[in-house]
Amino acid sequence: MNPAIPASAQLAELKLANRETVLARVAEISNQQAPGASRLLLDVRGQSIAVNASIGETALATGDWVKIMRADNELQLLGKLAPAAESTIARALAQRLPWQQSVDAGLMRAFATLTAGLKADASTSAGSALSGAARPLPPGVRQAIEQLVTLLPGRQTLASLASAAAGGQPLTTPATAAPTPATASGAQAAEQVRQWISQSGLFAESRTARATDAPPADLKLAVGRVIHQLLEYQGQAPNGFNRLTPIPSPELVQSPLQFPGAAVTGRTPQVTAEPVSVGQMLRLLAGVLNRITVNQLHSQVLSGRTTADAPAPNSTLLIDLPWLNQNNEPRLMQLRVEEKAGQNEAAKKNPSGKTEWKLSLAMNLDQAGPMHFDVVLGFGRVSARVWAEKQSTLHQARGLLPGLRRSLVDIGLEVTDLECCKGIPQGATTQLEHRLVDTRA
Repeated sequence: MNPAIPASAQLAELKLANRETVLARVAEISNQQAPGASRLLLDVRGQSIAVNASIGETALATGDWVKIMRADNELQLLGKLAPAAESTIARALAQRLPWQQSVDAGLMRAFATLTAGLKADASTSAGSALSGAARPLPPGVRQAIEQLVTLLPGRQTLASLASAAAGGQPLTTPATAAPTPATASGAQAAEQVRQWISQSGLFAESRTARATDAPPADLKLAVGRVIHQLLEYQGQAPNGFNRLTPIPSPELVQSPLQFPGAAVTGRTPQVTAEPVSVGQMLRLLAGVLNRITVNQLHSQVLSGRTTADAPAPNSTLLIDLPWLNQNNEPRLMQLRVEEKAGQNEAAKKNPSGKTEWKLSLAMNLDQAGPMHFDVVLGFGRVSARVWAEKQSTLHQARGLLPGLRRSLVDIGLEVTDLECCKGIPQGATTQLEHRLVDTRA
């Protein structure tokens, strides 16, 4: 405590009776003294009090909550509170934010090795024998990457799904049309989309826990199998992966929590002809795993967040959905799904369906260019807004609106708004980014 003010006077200001316990927050740790002793600034009942603390082996950090008790004119540390689940998730998220590799760019580099091969690292026994030359993939690595490729839907599958969503209308102009795939029925399209989302990696751990025999088909698990095969090829133990520094994507370093991200609608991943080494591929895939994990953690934090003026969604999912274009090159869609409990008049009039869904989808198509979709569905109503940068794409989308409106009305929905807009909406960065900055400051 402050030696200039008697301890009894400082404790009296806190209105803390003898033997009474209270929670305090560690605001600052300074003047580290002998081992096990520190000078702490505690926030207690809205007031700050500086204390010389003998904390033994209790590890304290700024922001920790501790339980203290007044014992005459001293404060005794009774213990440190376990961190709340939200703060644990936020810390794990903060640790991974700087090390995210875009899923499509990372997969493109991995798929390129099927033809270009890999260079072994000189530090390994394999590298010494190969002297840095690119060699065909070992069978185990090749098989793992080929299995990863099968999880990504192709352009024909997506065209079929989009056509089903638009009421069976073709979505390509005659000049650029590819062979028209068979249009999926509404039920088939819904099941294919559900499978695509479930295999995106966002639910990898929960799906694995529920699996009764073999691990499920899943993007995150498939990337992990490629990593396992690469480590075996290098003669490394699995824990060697933890010592690697992931290679991040520059756009995800600049805006790590913007979702959908401007980068998805603003760039196409490029791959150099130079083959990568095994170590580089491991670091790239480590960044891809970090990206999937960031989406998982970010979704959890947003799902539990509340504010005074805007109740939080009951559930928020942020999903990167890779797919293959006509050249079998990975491309990326970003899907944000929010489920909200209805609070408006429509919800009160329809007690059987008090849930509103909001979907945002961003993508950059090779021919149509950057596009963004916002859809709100709930209480028997639907509204949608389509954004496109290319004038030709915008014209085509506007031509599809009448048929889309009829399809939605036919299934019993009231269409409140359907419109197309030029350009791409500005992405909003979640408030979590500022909260994490404040926490570190």
